[in-house]
Amino acid sequence: MDARVTSDIEAGEEAPADELLLWILVWSELAAFGILLVAFLVTGVLQAEAFAAGRNELNPLLAGINTLVLLTSGWQAALAARKSALPGERRRALVMAALLGFVFVAIKLTEYSGELASGDIARFGAFFELYFLITGFHLLHVAFGGLILLLVAWRPTPGNVTLITTLWHVIDLIWIVMFPIIYLV
Repeated sequence: MDARVTSDIEAGEEAPADELLLWILVWSELAAFGILLVAFLVTGVLQAEAFAAGRNELNPLLAGINTLVLLTSGWQAALAARKSALPGERRRALVMAALLGFVFVAIKLTEYSGELASGDIARFGAFFELYFLITGFHLLHVAFGGLILLLVAWRPTPGNVTLITTLWHVIDLIWIVMFPIIYLV
């Protein structure tokens, strides 16, 4: 190790290998969701009528509220990631980001219950299969990310805060792309 890397590690900075892992995680998440969203779009073209009917069963108001909740959570994560944040501020922001993530989960589960209660969703072809696959996969990321945010809030080292807040922003970004594709297109 050269002297700069050694002094960075002693000063609380992470080694470059940690950044490589972070970007591998980011790009793997983007690739996985990208593939799912492309499948949704292609299937939507092939089953246009079923997808149009399926979208009519969704609740874009709840999804819009969830978008605001997740963006607010991302804002809290950004506050936690500031280099100037004091440890107490960092902890509070991470906890708030996690709690808002759990609010997102609760709203999404409420949305799911309404969709499932509406009747026979099988008549919409692959729409609801892909919808539940994509949004459910995202929901699991939000729930797991919220737990990790709480864990990191307990011991907010700079490297851990950078890792989880970057991944949290990727989860936000995925939802921002997913929302119009699933609910509005």
